[in-house]
Amino acid sequence: MEFTLFSEEHVEYLRRGVGVVVSPAHTFGTDALLLADFAAPKRDTRACDLGTGCGIIPLFWKSCGLCSFADGVELQEAAASQFARGICGSGLTDSLAAHCADLKDVGAFLRRGSYDLVTMNPPYKAENAGLKSTDMSARIARHETHCTLDDIARAASVLLRSGGRFCICLRPERLCDAMHAMRRFRLEPKRLRLVAKNSESAPWLCLLEGRRDGKSGLQILPGLFLYTKDGALCAEMQKLQQPYSEQGSVDG
Repeated sequence: MEFTLFSEEHVEYLRRGVGVVVSPAHTFGTDALLLADFAAPKRDTRACDLGTGCGIIPLFWKSCGLCSFADGVELQEAAASQFARGICGSGLTDSLAAHCADLKDVGAFLRRGSYDLVTMNPPYKAENAGLKSTDMSARIARHETHCTLDDIARAASVLLRSGGRFCICLRPERLCDAMHAMRRFRLEPKRLRLVAKNSESAPWLCLLEGRRDGKSGLQILPGLFLYTKDGALCAEMQKLQQPYSEQGSVDG
């Protein structure tokens, strides 16, 4: 299989020959990898990643041999195109699908109540919080310009079967807002993990799981410190990054 690349794009290779088409505008970071790992789908899981961007989360799962099928929904056409070309180049058209659409409309083109898992790496800032980027793609990714936490929770609730899981990552200051939105749409918060740079730093990321129609009861998992006291990457992160092959990247 070959990857179709446009100007300033290149391929980041994962395991099993899976590649992610990335660009300066649509790439991925540590938070997406942490969310993909935290969601922990099984081999027979049917999943959907909302706001999938270049498709790193579904592609990461397939590189690990996980998920029977996964859909990715992305509003921005360029990012959705990158994901679609990553699917084709990786030979995964039978188990992944890219949808360029608004997540607020998922009930119109995806089967309601049929997913075991829904994930999203959402915009971290509310619409009226902080300085906004002049670049529209960055603004959509960072601020609730086109969707709110309520919109995200509603979409996840529409897609999930009863007992299905919804996993997101977000900044600690949005944690209460996220839990409130999830409960409004029958997604009971069940697991929480905080991520910090090291043992002396405050958490910068929350990994949160809700369960459709779940009973109350929140499990607080041990915190994750990305670096040890001597500045080395922690063993868990080293293991998480192992899917990257020695092929390096292919430039477009």
